[in-house]
Order: sequence, then structure tokens, then C-alpha cells
Amino acid sequence: MLDPRRHYASLRLVALLPLLLFLPVVIAFFTDPDVAWGEYLGVFFHLSILFLVSRLEAAPWAKAAGYAWVALDVLTGILMINAVEYDTAWAVRLGGHVLAGVWIVASSLVSRSWPVRVVGVITGAWLAGYSFVGTLLAEEFLRPAGIMILVWFALLAIFHRDDPEHPAAPASPAPA
Repeated sequence: MLDPRRHYASLRLVALLPLLLFLPVVIAFFTDPDVAWGEYLGVFFHLSILFLVSRLEAAPWAKAAGYAWVALDVLTGILMINAVEYDTAWAVRLGGHVLAGVWIVASSLVSRSWPVRVVGVITGAWLAGYSFVGTLLAEEFLRPAGIMILVWFALLAIFHRDDPEHPAAPASPAPA
């Protein structure tokens, strides 16, 4: 039986999974922004963030923002896949990015690693901030945030360590 109090994957793996899923999407931002598979991979990328939100230290309200971001961006991906009007789906995505920024900044500020704090605050502020000026600036101005979040995931994988109270695999079987 799985024990919900245990972590079965290391924080390093949990940080690398979204990095690996989002890297091809970020490359496509620069080479072929309208690539058909981008939204499909984007849905899986956002679903992988669920594991990271649950693992990173953050206030409950910040974790709620992280989960809401995932929900809105998965919704956006499905809207785009099903050819819902672009402007509608884009507005939903930008709303989700405000919540993403809240979670990224809040979880980064409590990190013990200064590179995670610095890159996380810049990434979260950029992602959320663009949402308020997205009608004035081209989508290309959002692309650096995509690169920054990849760097943030990598820094999490490098500098964050598992909490010893929650080992990556159970030391003994869970009580029945």
C-alpha cells in the first residue's frame, strides 16, 4: 500500500520532470510557436507541477495559488487543443500566470538557497507581471520567463534537498 506521508520520488526528480517536459515547448516558442504538439506537452508539463507544488515549502495560500495555476493552465491547454477562441484561452492562461507568480515567489522566498530565491523571485514577478501588460506587449516578451522557469527548476534540482522527515522511499512498511 502507498503511504501518503512518504515521498516516493526525490525532490531532484520532481524538479527535473517539469524541466524535461517544458524544455521542448520553450524551444518551440523560438522556432515554431504554433507547433501542434506544444499544447499537449504543455498539459503534461503543468500536471507534473502538481508534484512540485506539494513538495516545496510554502504557505498554504501560496500552495493554493500553485494548484490553481496548474488547473487554469491545464484548462487553457485543453481549450487550445479544442480550438476555443485564442483570445479567450490566452486570457485564462494569463490569469493562471498571476497565480503561478504568487506560488513561485512565495516558495522561492522560503528557500535556503539564495540562487533559488533570486531566480524564483525574478521568474515569478516576470510571469505574473506580464499578465497585467499582456495586451500592450507582444507575447515574445513572455519568452524570457519560460527560460527563467527552466533555470529555476534546474536550481531546485541542484540545491534543494529532501526533508529527512519525509524520505524518498519508505524505510519500513506503512502500518496496516
